[in-house]
Amino acid sequence: MRKPELTAGSLDGFYVGLKALVSASEYKPEHPRPAGEDSPYPLTVSYTGLPTPTPFVPQPDYQSAEYTARYHEVAPCYLDKENKIPIPDLYAYDGIIQGQSEPVMGSHSLLGLRGDICFDRFGRYGPYGLGYSFDGGGMGVGLDTERDGSEAVWEKSGKINYDAIDWGDAQNRCYESQKKRFIDVDTRSHSSSAATPASTERPSRHREHQKEKIPRTAVVIRAYAGFQWTHHAVLNFRAMISELSLRSGGEYAVHFLLHVRDDEEAIWADPITAQRVLDDYIPEEFHGITTLWSEDQMRLIYPGDFGNGFANPSGADIHGVYRSAHMALQHFALNHPEYEHFWNWELDVRWLGNYYELFDRLGKWAKQQSRVEAWERSARYYIPRYHGDWANFTALVHNETLASGTPPILGPVSFPGRLSLHPDCGVGEDADLITLNPLFDADGSNWVFQSDISGYDTALPQPPRRAAIVTASRLSRRLLAAMHEETWRLRHTMFSEMFPASVALHHGLKALFAPHPVLLDREWDLDAVDAAFNGGRDHTAGGKGSPFDLYNEHNHKGTSWYYHSEFAGLLWRRWLGYAEHDGRGANGGRAGEGTLRGGRRRRRARRARGGCVCAACWCIRSSGSTRGVGGLR
Repeated sequence: MRKPELTAGSLDGFYVGLKALVSASEYKPEHPRPAGEDSPYPLTVSYTGLPTPTPFVPQPDYQSAEYTARYHEVAPCYLDKENKIPIPDLYAYDGIIQGQSEPVMGSHSLLGLRGDICFDRFGRYGPYGLGYSFDGGGMGVGLDTERDGSEAVWEKSGKINYDAIDWGDAQNRCYESQKKRFIDVDTRSHSSSAATPASTERPSRHREHQKEKIPRTAVVIRAYAGFQWTHHAVLNFRAMISELSLRSGGEYAVHFLLHVRDDEEAIWADPITAQRVLDDYIPEEFHGITTLWSEDQMRLIYPGDFGNGFANPSGADIHGVYRSAHMALQHFALNHPEYEHFWNWELDVRWLGNYYELFDRLGKWAKQQSRVEAWERSARYYIPRYHGDWANFTALVHNETLASGTPPILGPVSFPGRLSLHPDCGVGEDADLITLNPLFDADGSNWVFQSDISGYDTALPQPPRRAAIVTASRLSRRLLAAMHEETWRLRHTMFSEMFPASVALHHGLKALFAPHPVLLDREWDLDAVDAAFNGGRDHTAGGKGSPFDLYNEHNHKGTSWYYHSEFAGLLWRRWLGYAEHDGRGANGGRAGEGTLRGGRRRRRARRARGGCVCAACWCIRSSGSTRGVGGLR
């Protein structure tokens, strides 16, 4: 049954700039707000000039006594081979824009993210080339927007010339200079068995004096031939490599996994062809961190008949990237034993904050979560102003699970003779899967790909399965090894957004949905938000009534995080300083309707640079993300 669309008044706070910056203690959100409290709009602001941003460094203090007593020392890394250009700082403002809506779903504080600061475009991307010309080594964007006060970003580092930067070389030099910090590949078990966890190489009692070694994580960005690279996309990945890899001393490494769509290209046999493909489809500065793959290659690695399957709504080939994008990631993991975890990332995702803070805090939060009722908590959206704090939400989920009459999931499903685990199991254990949307039960959800299952006996009921829309997620080596074996040995696979979660479910691996901050574009009542996004079976996001139902998922268009969000692209372009329609049209739409707001001329009249928000993930895929931001030269 189709649910009514959530309709409410549009919000004003996303169109207010730095002139309204206040301390976190003074901040009052436009939405959500306590019952009976009036909107802070129209604002009365006493503007006394632009504040000054300060460096934001979420990495550990690598020089502190506390860190060096436990771990190996971390040497600074540099952009250039001569070790003369240090990694620049990202800049943030202390405070929040008065009246700006706070996240309705998810939480900064729960995950350990800073929610009392905000980022504008110059503090976020100015260190990487925004706001200065090609002649100066920048990207030539941001020059056509209001930029009063932006020079503070370059006072320490200067405007770095990125023309000759080779990110592959920079990452390699950084890692090689301090490889002793990391767990040795040879000391870790590489068994493909899902039941064999990787070693954490914790020091035993007889060698407590030795420094602990840490695992490494790869961030694998899914690229494809034909992607329209924009200047802002380049800036985004410069930021990611700098903040994740170089500022962490090699703890992370960033890779592009490029899908070569033409199977006739001789990318394996001819280096000249491979180089031409790189030249055609990847900016030169990223060549050294790009791996090529094709669907024909996947047919060789995973040969054989996968059967007809239960359903194939897309009509696509089983080895195609649309249905089986995980195959290439599985193969990548097999060829990179140096990494313990793999972030599967997408070209069109933007995180308006420091990438190290995001990935580090998500991993630490997931590590401290118990396995007990983890699947049940992860099947729901967390709405703090509606559910209360995390302890209250956890208790609520427990009570709803008991009331449902369905036993909670603990350990592998359908595993004869399985013993119950310790009540606190999983605390201190790294998660095998971290997703950024709920792990919902696909069965009966009316999600369009709920039955795209191949290789399983179609004479039997469909296997239990979970899915998370948007493939951006962190997968462990253990999970990817299990997925590889299921695919290669058993000829099992499912749709890309369902297979990782389902394999984790089947093998009893630790999987969690991390409730990161998600913004809404309108003033929806919170009970209506809960009813729409947790309106499935047993008050979850799965089963009948799921928000991922083909007829319900339109509600995600007004969020900042979903594959077809409209609000995310609008907010992204407005944050970049371009005039944008506010979506207040006769049809309640967001694309090209409403009043044109913001832009350089309007901002000059108001004497403030626009676009400053707390860190949040934006998925801008279907939102006209390239409009108004320029393509590569």
